Amino acid sequence: MAQSRHYSPRIERPLITALYHAAKARRIPMTRLASSLVREGLERLAEPADSESAFVREEPQTPPQPAQK
Repeated sequence: MAQSRHYSPRIERPLITALYHAAKARRIPMTRLASSLVREGLERLAEPADSESAFVREEPQTPPQPAQK
C-alpha cells in the first residue's frame, strides 16, 4: 500500500480519548467531529482581532502597593 505524502500530525492521547467519547455520545464518527472542531477553530482564527477581545480574560487591576523601606 502506498504511503501518504501529506503531513499527518500526532494528536495527544488524552485529546483522542476525549474526542472518542464526545463522538460516541453524539453518535457520529470521530472524523466528522474532529473535522467540525478543526473547521470551527480555524474560522475563529480567521475572524478579525476585535472579536478576540470577547474571549480574552483580563486580570483584575490591583492598586499599587506602597514601597516598603
